[in-house]
Amino acid sequence: MGPTIVATDLSKVYRTYKKRSGLFGALQGLVRRDFEETRAVDRVSFSIEQGEFVGFLGPNGAGKTTVLKMLSGLLVPTSGSASVLGFRPWERKPEFKRQFSLVLGQKNSLWWDLPARESLELNRAIYQIPRVTYEKTVDELVELLDVRDKLNVMVRELSLGERMKMELISAFLHQPKILFLDEPTIGLDVVSQKNVREFLRHHSSQRKTSTILTSHYMQDIAELCQRVLIIDHGRVFFDGELSEIIEQFSGHKFLQFTFRVATPYQPNWGEIVSKSGMSITLKVSREKVTEICQDILATGNVQDFSVEEEPIEDIIREIFERQHEVARELGARI
Repeated sequence: MGPTIVATDLSKVYRTYKKRSGLFGALQGLVRRDFEETRAVDRVSFSIEQGEFVGFLGPNGAGKTTVLKMLSGLLVPTSGSASVLGFRPWERKPEFKRQFSLVLGQKNSLWWDLPARESLELNRAIYQIPRVTYEKTVDELVELLDVRDKLNVMVRELSLGERMKMELISAFLHQPKILFLDEPTIGLDVVSQKNVREFLRHHSSQRKTSTILTSHYMQDIAELCQRVLIIDHGRVFFDGELSEIIEQFSGHKFLQFTFRVATPYQPNWGEIVSKSGMSITLKVSREKVTEICQDILATGNVQDFSVEEEPIEDIIREIFERQHEVARELGARI
């Protein structure tokens, strides 16, 4: 079986009117209008196999949501092509719409003034789900997400976490083969985030759903995604496993030492990140880790030590900052 999602040189360009200032500028605009183009997505290509859970990372404005909207058929690309389950998404054929779900963390798909159960019933009718299948699916999902007692509560009276869980139930109701998740845990507390992640992991493993997840919470990506796409300025510049990001982009490791007795710090040990009592945390270049560990252990004062990778959040932030610097340099040359 081939890939379920294929994007080939997908591009989306927005053309906006550039208004001139002042009365004279407004009058000129009646005769000749100036436009500027914003390239939200720039020749993006990738493919996703059945059952893959892929993280889609990038700063605000990088083009992540635009890509998801093109793949779900809400937007028509300016150029390029896409195939989702063999369909061209923007043709919006009924057979296609029955086989995917799009969950936008900051948008509501449930009716605000109705109990959640009524919205789910309406979706059952829209997707023509048999009553027995519907009851079984809802029973399973409310149990997994622990919201059985919230089904008859008005959506507007639900907490953010409860509402997000109902949105996920609505999205999974017709058992989609493709799932697009755009910031599904945004604004949720730690417990709700954990519950949502466990639900997504369970459902993905059970149903073999092809999933694209965007999130600013790196824990979502680290716990759910085997593969990561990183996009910035509309272009994908990394496609691989999360561990490859650490190997390819991380230049440091963190060494934590606890000493038996007070031990003077030596400048060649690296940058001090934190120091408390007999413990010290150092930020060290990857290539110097072995040398510095041997040097510190040679003091004979070490009670305990550990070596940890740089937090993935820091690595991603550094990648984006590096990309922005490159973009600024290119812009200055042009």
